[in-house]
Amino acid sequence: MKRRDLIRKLKTNGYRKAREGHDHTIFTAPNRRPVQVPRHNEINENTARKILKDAGLK
Repeated sequence: MKRRDLIRKLKTNGYRKAREGHDHTIFTAPNRRPVQVPRHNEINENTARKILKDAGLK
């Protein structure tokens, strides 16, 4: 999955960029867990699924 597609899904569900880490970007939403998105153009499908699951979207 492309990084920008994953970020688009997070943003449409209320997540906003909180801060930039060293290798990750951290997104937060009210009353939800913060999630980390790695800075790669392509994100492994398993990793993307886990990020979406942690965000409560799957």
